[in-house]
Amino acid sequence: QGVYTYEDGGVLQGTYVDGELNGPAQEYDTDGRLIFKGQYKDNIRHGVCWIYYPDGGSLVGEVNEDGEMTGEKIAYVYPDERTALYGKFIDGEMIEGKLATLLSTEEGRPHFELMPGSSVYHFDKSTSSCISTNALLPDPYESERVYVAESLISSAGEGLFSKVAAGPNTVMSFYNGVRITHQEVDSRDWALNGNTLSLDEETVIDVPEPYNHVSKYCASLGHKANHSFTPNCIYDMFVHPRFGPIKCIRTLRAVEADEEL
Repeated sequence: QGVYTYEDGGVLQGTYVDGELNGPAQEYDTDGRLIFKGQYKDNIRHGVCWIYYPDGGSLVGEVNEDGEMTGEKIAYVYPDERTALYGKFIDGEMIEGKLATLLSTEEGRPHFELMPGSSVYHFDKSTSSCISTNALLPDPYESERVYVAESLISSAGEGLFSKVAAGPNTVMSFYNGVRITHQEVDSRDWALNGNTLSLDEETVIDVPEPYNHVSKYCASLGHKANHSFTPNCIYDMFVHPRFGPIKCIRTLRAVEADEEL
């Protein structure tokens, strides 16, 4: 057994044979969060491996000979550790995923049940002009948790509501949109910035006309949440198998069914 510490402070705990990683291993990020669990063979990831995102999502499957998440039986698992998109991935990128349920995990091996008649999902990161190549295909995880209805805040238009009771720290909804620069947002008429959300120092996510209408865009619904002085949710970073790096809406406290987020 050995522990290797990366320059950035990340840690790999593994089994070394003659200086090479062989056998079970776990990797942790600088905050001590588990980011990888699986096997190594001659210093290369091997067999069924799990890659964990800080947001609670994960990738799981049997890696190829180069140790990459490539194959026809790879899955992305949502933060509920139950809802999954299962199918063809190349180096962790979803090429063709279908809705599945993670029924159980035995000794690190997941067991999935495919949903009959599922839609097909693929990695489809937005650009500055294209919000989605399938704007009316809802997200299956989000669809079970939220719905859009008239806001309880007077004259606020539509709002986002919880479909189910959920505990604190639960991802409820996704905030996808076109990707534009801070410069563009700051230099245009402020009236155009009703649905902008900063992603990072470079990028702002925006849901412009006509995509603010659910009839034109419903692949994600995070932009429908209104602001409150006593919020029950926060925006948080999320790595999504279809939308790529975006933000999500995460509960701060327990919420009830039909509560506005």
